[in-house]
Amino acid sequence: MQTRRKFLKQVAAIGSSVVAAPMIVPSSVLGMGGAVAPSERITLGVIGIGNRGKQVLRAFLAQKGVEVLAVCDVQKVNREHAAAAVNKKRGDKNCGMYRDLREINARKDIDAMLIATGDRWHAAASVMAMRAGKDVYCEKPGTLTIAEGQALVAAEQRYGRIFQTGSQRASERNFVIAGELVRSGLLGEVKLAYAHVGVIPEYPRVNAYVPGEPEPAKEDLDWDLWLGAAPWRDYNPAYMVRNARVPTWYTQKDYAAGMAQWGAHTILQCQLDLGLADTSAVEYTYTDKFKSNGGKMRWLQGEKITDGMHIRYANGVEVIASLQGWRGPCGIRYIGTEGWVSAADGYGQPEVSSPHLEREFDRLVRAYTVRTQRPLNHVDDFLNGVRTRRTPVTSASVAHRTMATNLNMDTCLDLQRDLKWDPVKEAFIGDAEANRLRSRASRKEWMAI
Repeated sequence: MQTRRKFLKQVAAIGSSVVAAPMIVPSSVLGMGGAVAPSERITLGVIGIGNRGKQVLRAFLAQKGVEVLAVCDVQKVNREHAAAAVNKKRGDKNCGMYRDLREINARKDIDAMLIATGDRWHAAASVMAMRAGKDVYCEKPGTLTIAEGQALVAAEQRYGRIFQTGSQRASERNFVIAGELVRSGLLGEVKLAYAHVGVIPEYPRVNAYVPGEPEPAKEDLDWDLWLGAAPWRDYNPAYMVRNARVPTWYTQKDYAAGMAQWGAHTILQCQLDLGLADTSAVEYTYTDKFKSNGGKMRWLQGEKITDGMHIRYANGVEVIASLQGWRGPCGIRYIGTEGWVSAADGYGQPEVSSPHLEREFDRLVRAYTVRTQRPLNHVDDFLNGVRTRRTPVTSASVAHRTMATNLNMDTCLDLQRDLKWDPVKEAFIGDAEANRLRSRASRKEWMAI
């Protein structure tokens, strides 16, 4: 992508070479008056525009310098609603609409792709987009298998693309403060952390089926594309409902992960903050506490947390994945020799063990932004990466290594036994059955990655 500086030099060169007539360049072209120069604008495509896709699309539309050119969804109603929102923002009727992601990927005028499909499509759609030369912001969880994660990292590296997994709390103030308390040493040595994993299915995970119904017209819903690499099932609208009980896709082994539904936030956050983003946990201790809780979340008001699955990293750090939250979803807690910190969505600011830690909050945020040069905005961090080619905070490698921990926890609970993992070889130690679960059979060409 041409940078603004190069563009201005070209304009200057043209102006100096044309003597006969003065060259008048509109201020908007130069990026003046608050406008974004064309050379700095990012053209965006969107794949998957359900409930979450609409939310993230609004975040991108709010960013200066982003021009959404096209949207893609297997459901006609979704792509029409999204295109209408884009056209309203643009003030025209030029937003393209596609049913098949291969067609939107073929557009050469798109720089980056927002992917917010169902989980089963995340890795495949991301690899396909990067192969087509697009940078990718993809919703979490980034992968459903170890093999998918390896393919994601390989694609990012091979095609030289920018990738950000949508674990947005990595760029939010409260969670940044918690991480900075760890990194600064103000908590002392941190050897224990808690990660809230929220509502999860009952283990061992299963697939539930309902009778097939006549498929809608392909233009209204392309069921074959909706399934993607997942095993074939006859169409039934129950599978497509995001928050319903079984057999919706969100609870099905074929279509989604278990721990990773919220662990894609909290386990990722723990590994980032504890300096473990380039590895995965090595020991997984089985517990029978992860049974279906009827879709109910439990909020903890006190400080005592006891339930959860214990995982351990090679440096001795232990993380307990807990069903209990702390006033809100996606809670994390770090306990050090000199104090502790907790953060969650329901917190106005992190809770800490002593007032002197609270007085450090503003300073820690300033130190973070100066040291990392990252904004406290996950979408903005991705867009900066697209412009500068700097790796975002939750790259493909971070997505893969942290998802490997989540997926290994799922395998531990499914098999109902302790497991040991070699993060270098990315294989379970002495467990052939567990190793077979590192990948899944794929349907058709969708996961030929």
